[in-house]
Amino acid sequence: MQQEFEYIYEIYRAGSFSKAAENLYITQPALSMSVKKIEASIGMALFDRSTRPLQLTEAGKIFIASIEKMTALEEDMNNQIQDIHELRSGHLCIGGSHYINAYILPEVMTDFSRTYPGIKLELIEASSAELAGMLSERMIDLTFSCNDELITNFEHYPAFHDHILLAVSPETLSLPCALSARDILNRRHVKPDCPAIPPEAMSGLEYVILSEGNNLHDRAHEIFSQNGITPNIKLEIAQLATSYHLARSNFAAAFISDRMITPEEEKLNFYRIDSPVTDRLFYAVLPKREYTSKAVRAFIELSGSKLK
Repeated sequence: MQQEFEYIYEIYRAGSFSKAAENLYITQPALSMSVKKIEASIGMALFDRSTRPLQLTEAGKIFIASIEKMTALEEDMNNQIQDIHELRSGHLCIGGSHYINAYILPEVMTDFSRTYPGIKLELIEASSAELAGMLSERMIDLTFSCNDELITNFEHYPAFHDHILLAVSPETLSLPCALSARDILNRRHVKPDCPAIPPEAMSGLEYVILSEGNNLHDRAHEIFSQNGITPNIKLEIAQLATSYHLARSNFAAAFISDRMITPEEEKLNFYRIDSPVTDRLFYAVLPKREYTSKAVRAFIELSGSKLK
């Protein structure tokens, strides 16, 4: 991208000349002079300087849209050129929630790095809303999601399933239908004859659930509604791993993913829940683009085979 275009786009992203100058490591007067030079050449202002944060003028909106198109074309061209080298070099940026990054991707990234050592991997952790914005702006190459709204707005491919279980300390609840960690790892909970926890047993528990904006927040409330439960929610938090560890300390019951459970787990009982929303299908989600690099395609194929 030409330097002046980079300057204008950073002002648009930062919302001010001062913040953009700081991000670009140049002085604000030098940045302002560069922008005024472009504005003079087209005979129109690109930014409404009377607003805070800065707003684009109509000419500015056209300018930014054109910059984004040029950037996308340049990226696609670079990806195609890199692919001529058959994955011997390149860069792959993956975005995910803490759950995805901590429990799903480590083995996939390790295998990918060993198979394609020339590809530099970058891992970004963010919320679903932030990841959607990053996909739109092509700041990341892919993410994984079971969020219907996110999936339908982008290119997507089925990647893996997980299953939501209820995790409860045996000090609080211990029923004959309880499952051990070994049962979960042996896939006992997905077999047709595996009994589910009775709704009346669920109704008497205290819960820690994920906060609003998380996919599992919505699914938890669907589970409560489907089973006629008015939940006693003790705490709402942002991270699935935190709810898991709170359940382990007998703080409250928690909804967790079967992919988080290890053979060493001895502090929790797990229960299958009678609800269709406990089965989640995650997709590899990509920005809409003209060309998908071999590195992205290889990562999707590897994750699909690794995460079955």
